[in-house]
Amino acid sequence: MEMEMENVNENANAVKRLPPWTAHITCRGVVASTVIGVVYSVIVTKLNLTTGLVPNLNVSAALLAFVFIKTWTKLIHKAGFVTTPFTRQENTIIQTCAVACYSIAVGGGFGSYLLGLNKRTYEEAGVDVDGNSPGSYKEPGVGWMTGFLFVTSFVGLLALVPLRKIMIIDYKLTYPSGTATAVLINGFHTPKGDKMAKKQVVGFTKFFSMSFMWACFQWFYSGSGTCGFTFFPTFGLKAFKNSFYFDFSMTYIGAGMICSHLVNLSLLAGAVLSYGIMWPLIGDRKGSWFPPNLPQSSMKSLNGYKVFISIALIIGDGLYNFLKIALFTARTIYLKSRKNPRTNPDDVNQPQDDSELNEVFLRESIPFWVAATGYLIFSIVSIIVIPLMFPELKWYYVLVAYIIAPSLGFCNAYGAGLTDMNMAYNYGKVALFVLSAMSGKNNGVVAGLVGCGLIKSIVSISSDLMHDFKTGHLTLTSPRSMLVSQAIGTAIGCVVAPLTFFLFYKAFDIGNPNGEYKAPYAIVYRNMAILGVEGFSALPNHCLQLCYLFFGFAMVANLLRDVCPEKMGKWIPLPMAMAVPFLVGGYFAIDMCVGSLIVFVWRKVNKQKANLMVPAVASGLICGDGLWILPSSVLALAGIKPPIYHYRRD
Repeated sequence: MEMEMENVNENANAVKRLPPWTAHITCRGVVASTVIGVVYSVIVTKLNLTTGLVPNLNVSAALLAFVFIKTWTKLIHKAGFVTTPFTRQENTIIQTCAVACYSIAVGGGFGSYLLGLNKRTYEEAGVDVDGNSPGSYKEPGVGWMTGFLFVTSFVGLLALVPLRKIMIIDYKLTYPSGTATAVLINGFHTPKGDKMAKKQVVGFTKFFSMSFMWACFQWFYSGSGTCGFTFFPTFGLKAFKNSFYFDFSMTYIGAGMICSHLVNLSLLAGAVLSYGIMWPLIGDRKGSWFPPNLPQSSMKSLNGYKVFISIALIIGDGLYNFLKIALFTARTIYLKSRKNPRTNPDDVNQPQDDSELNEVFLRESIPFWVAATGYLIFSIVSIIVIPLMFPELKWYYVLVAYIIAPSLGFCNAYGAGLTDMNMAYNYGKVALFVLSAMSGKNNGVVAGLVGCGLIKSIVSISSDLMHDFKTGHLTLTSPRSMLVSQAIGTAIGCVVAPLTFFLFYKAFDIGNPNGEYKAPYAIVYRNMAILGVEGFSALPNHCLQLCYLFFGFAMVANLLRDVCPEKMGKWIPLPMAMAVPFLVGGYFAIDMCVGSLIVFVWRKVNKQKANLMVPAVASGLICGDGLWILPSSVLALAGIKPPIYHYRRD
């Protein structure tokens, strides 16, 4: 009882001491957000172009924000200057702005729907395929990509702003990622949390340095083809030929430490099933199931089975979860509407100082007319600009998209608040199939890919904003400052993300199925659009039957995991995770499982220390390896080859 009273008094005093919302946004905060956003944009772009699997980095961004400002203030103090105190509100704003920035690189389509428009993916999908109409491609360009992001990204910021009170206060949605980030930030800004933060900062710095130096060391032994530690035949040449080897990537090990054991084991299961069993068996059917003279990259050859079976897994998993979340959301809303708010049992579990949090959350209101006017203006701009950029997507399709987007965004944001699952890509896939089919043979592929990005962007960003509102609610941060910081981060991301993508696009061989940067989802999304136009005639022999099998497997696996007891259900693999190595291979799944093994052993040895240090260590490994991409890209653009590679060749 005494602890509860202390928390009430602490929050009450904090509310009285709060500065105006404009003071939450500082120049040093914007600088910190930009630096963190750029670093993470590079990291997630690499992940998008290699595996397409990006872990949630919100907690990591909050930790980096704390490290950055603490280092900043320490240096300023040593120089003899006085700085303003670093508050939890400023920490929240930096995290929000940084996440908004790199989220554009995650969901901007640079590894999926936008990259699926380029000529290389068009040719890889098959120029002789009827649905893949001649000239239905658009080469990446910084100008049009930046413009596309600016006209599509800001609409989602305003779609659900009027509903923030309903989602956060009335429905009391948890938004697990937003809550976890708030708990971390609140923990940092307490006397006890300062000691915890120092340990995490030291751990982050140590492993960041180790990861960066290791990436630098690896570069000296890397060359074109299969050279260096990245292609070391760890388990023998036969396993190496089937993509089973440990590639010493600190990024994937760190990502494996953040992802759950189930995700990592599902990746490994998918790798064993595909590259260990299925692809060798289907490859032996060359001449029977598909012509022997076709290149392996052809959609009528082995690559077609890889792509379309992974599509079946993705669609099956997405459809099941879409229906599950929709029914769960509808049921929850119905039950809440029938309950008397005064006797709502959820209220029993709410902290007694919720009134203080709600006071701050409601005090800085965002007028409805601001959100409605902004949404209308951005929608009109998009309706005019997008058909000019992509004549294949008619203006009335864009109009309909913006009319239905708020309702789709609400469904997705509500589901994410309950389950922490952002289903934006599934909404985008539905739009892709519908628009591809409606637009016809000549325009279907481009219209489907662009329309997918349009819907996905609105639905995803509106859900992300609700996560941030939840974090702000728990850290006593003004919603106005949260919305402004999200807008600043989005604007920075619309500039940074295309530039980051082009750094990779010019420096590395993007889209090479045998290289490091396979960009697996680009070909997947393009073939989804072709399926929407052409139907099942695009599939190679016997592929349809295999697709039915894996579609059914995805539905049944998800159903069993939900209905079986937890002890059994936790061992059933995730079909969406299994689909990734079907295209990419098994090497990164091994890295991810190594990360999972480290966490498992660490928790067995010292669970408390592991829970404290795992986010910091994983962030250090990811950021150190990711930051080396910048100098390695510059070296590649300058034509400088690894010296030891040349020495070996000579």
